[in-house]
Amino acid sequence: MKLPRTTLILILLALGLGGFVYFHEIRGATVREETKEQKQQIFSFAEDDVQSLTITTKKLTLNLERNPESSSNPKWLIKSPISGPANDAIVSYLIDLLVKGNSDRTLSTPAKELGEFALDQPQATINITLKNRQRHQLILGKSNFNGRFLYAQADPTAKPDGNINVLLVSTDFANAVNRELSEWKQPVDNSQKLPPLTIPKPTPTNSK
Repeated sequence: MKLPRTTLILILLALGLGGFVYFHEIRGATVREETKEQKQQIFSFAEDDVQSLTITTKKLTLNLERNPESSSNPKWLIKSPISGPANDAIVSYLIDLLVKGNSDRTLSTPAKELGEFALDQPQATINITLKNRQRHQLILGKSNFNGRFLYAQADPTAKPDGNINVLLVSTDFANAVNRELSEWKQPVDNSQKLPPLTIPKPTPTNSK
């Protein structure tokens, strides 16, 4: 039996709609869930939990501690290689990355292959000590092939199969730690050192 043209069009529309629902809602939800699982938060502590940081780069090793006078500025102090107030904005930027940073994906890699990611001789290592004495570590290796991410390790431990989890993290981490010592120091407020502005008085003229 030949179907009317209108009925045939309705059947085709229903099939098309069903295919759209499957690929967009069902299949799409599965893909989105897989992507969500890949992007995992690196650490689970909060900003206020951090008590101290030790940052080791190829240029220097820097020790930072939270100021015990919590109500005063600066919030952070440099303990070594010099002693003095730290640049709160620079330190806060790094801590914000540690607290909110995600791994784009995780690669399970044999420990002997860490050299391929420059994780055996990293560009930087960040050791974090929390107020409850828990310790965490983030190791930063080289950039990936397109320069969008860094290879990294968070709290590196070998899994039962002997492999190591290698993360892909934001290159902002490299920008946050690869700094000169002068950048970590609290900026000097030169406005307080400037002499007061004096306006010369006009010289009286002699009138004849």
